[in-house]
Amino acid sequence: MIQEIKTKLDPRLARIEGQVKGIRNMVQEERYCVDILLQLSAVISALKKVEDMVMENHLNTCVADAMRSNEEAEQKQKINELMDVIAKFRRQ
Repeated sequence: MIQEIKTKLDPRLARIEGQVKGIRNMVQEERYCVDILLQLSAVISALKKVEDMVMENHLNTCVADAMRSNEEAEQKQKINELMDVIAKFRRQ
């Protein structure tokens, strides 16, 4: 993973971790369900942004390297891997 991406991801993941701990406390304190749902929505949105950043990194590194290589098997493997990931995203 590119160091710049790792540097950007770390504070985002730390923030998400804090949000999840906050949601856990909200559940334990029996807070209003709508408030919990709003916090869950915020975490899901933040995770999707992290997901996008990791995917972009993968495309710019692993996939790009495979496409530049002369190894057809590696190229096909990366394409198949990427198609599997995209299929999983569509099911969400």
